Amino acid sequence: MITTKRCVSMLTVFCLLLVFGGSALADAAGAAQSGRININTAPAAQLVKLPRIGEKMAQRIITFREKHGRFKRIEDLLKVKGIGEKLFERLKNRITV
Repeated sequence: MITTKRCVSMLTVFCLLLVFGGSALADAAGAAQSGRININTAPAAQLVKLPRIGEKMAQRIITFREKHGRFKRIEDLLKVKGIGEKLFERLKNRITV
């Protein structure tokens, strides 16, 4: 039996392959092994698992990376409206690029 959550996960992987090719899948796999969320490849559903990141903030992160390109380092997340030093401190050990 395929649950909705599993179906969404499978669909996300498929979309990443279509859009970015194998490199996004490799990035996602590496991030999953480290237990960190890759802010360059994570969909909103994954970003909201981070502390203090709701749907609106997840969408801001995605919109920012679509407009400005991939984050080069995790500190670039501070450029997203609504993410300040305190929030970044809570996130920095849970994210990767």
